[in-house]
Amino acid sequence: MKNKSVNSQNIFVSEEEKTINWPDLQAEFKKNFGEEIYSSWLKNITLIKEYNDYLVLGVPTRFFRDWIVSRYLDKILELIRNFKLSLNRIEFKIIEEQKNNKSEEFKIDEFNKISEIKDSILNYNRLNPNLNFNNFIKGSSNEVALSYSKKVCEHTSRYNPLYIYGGVGLGKTHLLNAIGLELQSTNEVMFISAERFMYHFIKSIKKNDMVNFKDFFRKSSVFIIDDIQFIRGKESLQEEFFHTFNTLLEKGSQIVISADRPPMKLDRVQERIKSRLSGGLIIDIDIPDLELKKNIINNRIDHIQSRFKEHINISEDVINFIATEAKTNIRELIGVLNRVIAFGRVHKRVLNIADCKSILKDVFSQAKIVTVDKIQNAVSNYFNISLNDMLSQRRSRPLARPRQIAMFLAKKLTSRSLPEIGRRFANRDHTTVIHAVKTISRISEKDEEMRKNINQLRSLLLEN
Repeated sequence: MKNKSVNSQNIFVSEEEKTINWPDLQAEFKKNFGEEIYSSWLKNITLIKEYNDYLVLGVPTRFFRDWIVSRYLDKILELIRNFKLSLNRIEFKIIEEQKNNKSEEFKIDEFNKISEIKDSILNYNRLNPNLNFNNFIKGSSNEVALSYSKKVCEHTSRYNPLYIYGGVGLGKTHLLNAIGLELQSTNEVMFISAERFMYHFIKSIKKNDMVNFKDFFRKSSVFIIDDIQFIRGKESLQEEFFHTFNTLLEKGSQIVISADRPPMKLDRVQERIKSRLSGGLIIDIDIPDLELKKNIINNRIDHIQSRFKEHINISEDVINFIATEAKTNIRELIGVLNRVIAFGRVHKRVLNIADCKSILKDVFSQAKIVTVDKIQNAVSNYFNISLNDMLSQRRSRPLARPRQIAMFLAKKLTSRSLPEIGRRFANRDHTTVIHAVKTISRISEKDEEMRKNINQLRSLLLEN
């Protein structure tokens, strides 16, 4: 029997007969995504055509489409299906903005475009005075990066660009900020994240204001950009970054860049950009060793005692325990320390290692990070098939079912979006991933063997 619902006149209509009320859906977008995301991105989506099982939506540019697909598509599809369950995919069409709208928008903003760009960027161009060279704790994992960050301040353009890479929470942003602080008195410093650079790029396109955007970013004598991996897959943004980079380099500006990986491992980034980034000095920051972690903990304790006039009593054994167990990054280390200090403050006693194990059991027992690559390798080994066969276009049951299981686990155990997962499986469409997740979920409810396979693979991935 077909699904039925009640319309505003209390008449039963089948699922196929329902139509999307786009203003209601836009209101739902605004409610779920928030005002900033809605105004910047989702407000610009228009409904072009509705079919029984999919929608054709219009977006102003290819960049808009790529950004929405990579960030918000899963949630958008989920909200749309709340309105009409039979919809299972979305197609995007690039549409040009109406000329009347463009000219009207230009008239509204033509007298304040420059000040708007400057004021909005300055809100995100503030250097943090606390992230300076003096309070950066040196260790064997970061001493080379610290040394050359200071050298750049002494001789600008000697190492150009300076490219610092490493994992999350290891101090890259701290070093970039410290360079900006050191040079700002005698230079025009631009310090911005790649995400904010993208935001102002899109805003300038929408307001037909690219001339002022280019002038503003290309006039700095020191250009510092954080998390450059954020430009992956965004062709229009990469094009603008490439020309900005070249212009700054030609006029002798110092460029400092951070990322989570070396230049040549930036996937979905133009080869010419990777080549430019590789042309300067590339330095990595590694995971801190035990000695550095202990120094960071003691420095943090001294800082808290000095700033808040509070005595903190933590034994050397507890410091060693925290430093040994916190294995990922400095940010986690500080978070763990803050938790121990807070617990000791509340219970008004000196904590021992047993106390810390109890307090931090949820932190230190966390499973290792699971990646799509790790899942694909584990599944292919588990079912004794080659990885190439599993990722191939062949649809035979011995290959298709493990492939679906791998997609299911990628959705459940990673933070990757459906389109991202699809791309990792030989550029399959996100609807293929949706189908795989539904299929495995349905089979697992009835099939004991499938449940056993899923549970064994999950344990294998989370424990190893």
